[in-house]
Amino acid sequence: MVKVVPAARFWVRTAVGLVLAVSLWESAPVAGAQDVFPHGLFAEKKKKAAPAEAGTVRATVQPSFSIAAEPLGYSQPASFYLGMRSALMSLDFLDEDRLLFTFRVPGLISRSHRNEETENERKVRAVVLRLPQGNVESEAVWTLHDKKRYLYNLGNGKFLLRDRDTVQMGDASLQLKPLLQFPGPVLWLEVDPSRQFLVTGSSEPPTQASRPGDVGSPASARGNVTTDAPGLSDKPDMVLRILRREDGKVMLVSHVRSAVHLPINGQGYLELLRGSGMMWTLNFNYFSGGNTLVGQVESACTPLLDFISPGEVLATGCNSNGDAKLMALGLNGKKLWQAPAGSSVWPVLVTNTKGTRIGRESLMAGREMSTIAPLEPEDIKGQDVQILDAATGKLVLRAAATPVFDIGGNVAISPSGRRVAIMMGKNLQIFELPDPTPVPDVNLEH
Repeated sequence: MVKVVPAARFWVRTAVGLVLAVSLWESAPVAGAQDVFPHGLFAEKKKKAAPAEAGTVRATVQPSFSIAAEPLGYSQPASFYLGMRSALMSLDFLDEDRLLFTFRVPGLISRSHRNEETENERKVRAVVLRLPQGNVESEAVWTLHDKKRYLYNLGNGKFLLRDRDTVQMGDASLQLKPLLQFPGPVLWLEVDPSRQFLVTGSSEPPTQASRPGDVGSPASARGNVTTDAPGLSDKPDMVLRILRREDGKVMLVSHVRSAVHLPINGQGYLELLRGSGMMWTLNFNYFSGGNTLVGQVESACTPLLDFISPGEVLATGCNSNGDAKLMALGLNGKKLWQAPAGSSVWPVLVTNTKGTRIGRESLMAGREMSTIAPLEPEDIKGQDVQILDAATGKLVLRAAATPVFDIGGNVAISPSGRRVAIMMGKNLQIFELPDPTPVPDVNLEH
């Protein structure tokens, strides 16, 4: 049985007055060993800092060049979106010199014929930019039907677009081709570091009839993925699958009650086993059958696991005092580095396709939060971005992203790890960094 335990949770009050429980770890947060900015980076202070010089941005390294976003049709989202967890933009490097920039275009949906099906319909504009000039190589407008994350980078100039019950594949021309069709709406999607396998979660009640061409649920791939926390429904109407992208083959299928984060690479998936005291064992299950114990991590809370590359795992846990920490180790059991995780308000993890650089975004709050004192949108003071070497945990760039995108999508790292794009104000800022430290061979032999 696969045991996937949900992470700790905190509360935030949205702009519309609803209190939502959300995962404390949106993805494994990463922090460097040094604190370049003061603790209250975005908090209001009695003594205000001097204004920045013209042409500079709030970052430890100044950008090499910038691209104005407004001439492309982009406009900053209204503040009432903060806390709603809406995917309002995306940034992805298709290669070293081409950047895919997508964003919600307001005012393009006719409200005269609104119904249940079109309630969440929206238009998203996509442009492929040639760097460093910023010339538009291709453009398109897509119609999407929910507010969740919709775009997933595959590397080598390709990406996936998720909408309702379909997943399409696109390239630099922005032409889309059908890839997968599910019996029900796809609620979440994850891609493994090799970009060859997908984890999907779709809503499929027992009464849902399948159609020709739908992704199946073969008995030979059935597993049991569970969580300790109850879902929104007593009935497991959501279906989790691991699929091979190339041919759509289902490697594992399980009915679940809530969204499940399942760390996978091209060989199999990780399972967390509770040990004695604060020790947790990482058990790797092969798609081909069998399993291997790959190592242990120490944490007072249930760690969250993420693959950074096919051989490197990031475990986010906490010390006995509750402070979050990050632990990187190889599938061969070798411990690579450990660092405090710092701020952990809705952290989002970003990696490059080669797995040599890690980006970590987190919101900066002006006060402490709890279940009885949830955060208000006005408590969010900014968004901190940290870029680290995956091999060592060394901090190579820290910047303040603006405006705040609480679900991420405003940071991208190029395949080589030498370029980083961040939305800052009305401009896309492009930072050029030294080569990342090579990641040692930490793959698991089988």
